[in-house]
Amino acid sequence: MFKNLSNQQKGSYMAFVAVMFITPDSLLIRLSNIETWGMLFYRGAIPFVVVLIGLLFFYKNNFLKALLGIGIPGIFYIVSFATCNITFLLSIQNTNVANTLVMIALAPMLSAILGAIFLKESTDKKTWLAIIVTFTACVYIFHDSLKLGNFYGDLLGFATAFGLACNATLARYAKNKDLVPSAVIGKLCVAIFAFFFVENFELLGNDLIYVPLMCVMCVAIPFVLVTIAPRFITGAEVNLFFLLETILGPIWVWMIIKEQPSPETILGGIVIIITIAIHSFLAIKKTQLKST
Repeated sequence: MFKNLSNQQKGSYMAFVAVMFITPDSLLIRLSNIETWGMLFYRGAIPFVVVLIGLLFFYKNNFLKALLGIGIPGIFYIVSFATCNITFLLSIQNTNVANTLVMIALAPMLSAILGAIFLKESTDKKTWLAIIVTFTACVYIFHDSLKLGNFYGDLLGFATAFGLACNATLARYAKNKDLVPSAVIGKLCVAIFAFFFVENFELLGNDLIYVPLMCVMCVAIPFVLVTIAPRFITGAEVNLFFLLETILGPIWVWMIIKEQPSPETILGGIVIIITIAIHSFLAIKKTQLKST
């Protein structure tokens, strides 16, 4: 069935499924009691082990060949992937969360710019419109929380967005290569970096459930899908989907912890969902018309 889908459908479905797995991430982070660096360590180490085992089963005797086959783009992907994982955490530590999330909302726009410069991919008008509308909605959601925060933290938030854009652009550029091994090595690099700052590696109580569940469901599965999705759709379109987490994440928190989302979150989230749904529908419809 998947083979009969157009590239636009394959990429859109992968990005959508990835963000659906990511949405409970905020909830599981709130429920866990592990300190920040320990969280980053496990979010690097557990996905590394899980996806590495999957790749060993998938490639079997050809795993080393697949790893060496990532080439120069794969090496850059390792650096970019690991860096934006680390800068996200450091940004939240050095500025308020709203500033970080608004900076990350720039990722689709940066992806479109990088795609135009390095891949000579022209972003169509409807994608630019979707980018502008969703970014404006993100600013609206967080406008009450936005502050003149720590410049260093805000800069790291922008670096995270730039890293996400680089990831998508590199995956798009090397769409004939399997860069999942690069992402696996990137996660290993994250774990090694965090290792030197962790005060206590012990997981106690519910953390024995929450942390592994988060690392497998909300980290390992999505990073595989988001590494593959740019083979089929542009980086800007992939990163657009990830803005859905802005509204769907708080919904999980509301359902389980009963933490009421603000009216701005609900209204802005509705705008984001409708915009991405319309954009995806029109993009898929366009590819279907071309194939007929």
